[in-house]
Amino acid sequence: MCGIAGIFNLNGEPVSPVLLRKMTDAIAHRGPDGEGFYIDRFVGLGHRRLAIIDLTPAGHQPMITKDGQVALTYNGEIYNFQELRAELETLGHQFRSRTDSEVVLNAWLEWGTECVNRFNGMFAFAVWDKREQSLFLVRDRYGIKPFYYALWEQTFLFGSEQKAILVHSKARRELDKKTLLEYFTFQNIFTDHTLLENIKLSSAPGFPWTHI
Repeated sequence: MCGIAGIFNLNGEPVSPVLLRKMTDAIAHRGPDGEGFYIDRFVGLGHRRLAIIDLTPAGHQPMITKDGQVALTYNGEIYNFQELRAELETLGHQFRSRTDSEVVLNAWLEWGTECVNRFNGMFAFAVWDKREQSLFLVRDRYGIKPFYYALWEQTFLFGSEQKAILVHSKARRELDKKTLLEYFTFQNIFTDHTLLENIKLSSAPGFPWTHI
């Protein structure tokens, strides 16, 4: 289990490193083995690491390509990552670690958004691609790895848990009564809503945010 968090200021305002750290600290229990931050003006990615496959610093996240054009914050496990790594190596990709995170990053470079169709596993991740000025967010098909998000005015926030979002000064802890009624009625929530107004749980395999 790792933790991811991030900010996308749609109005182009610089990301606050203090806020990004607060968001990541809020989910520190998900990753006791390290923390990492990446900021590119109006985009910020945070990560709390639980090292499992590769215990070395080579697995540090957010993980960034050698040319600095693409950054990844990832939580999950890709069961077929070794097969994908072998395929990517035949296509000319080089690896510095033994992690499945680096396989995800190189798969993005090779196949773009279609890379998710090749993953067999559980995952939630965000990719910031400076070349396209786009932020791509995705979680596995069954939602095994959680992905919460909120859009308040011109600020888009996401995280592995709601508490990462709630540290923002614009956060509102208002009960979503309709969702609460849905839960009491069916003992489940069938939509992308949560018990808090304006915070949603991703119910779609992937969704892009592009800065224009």
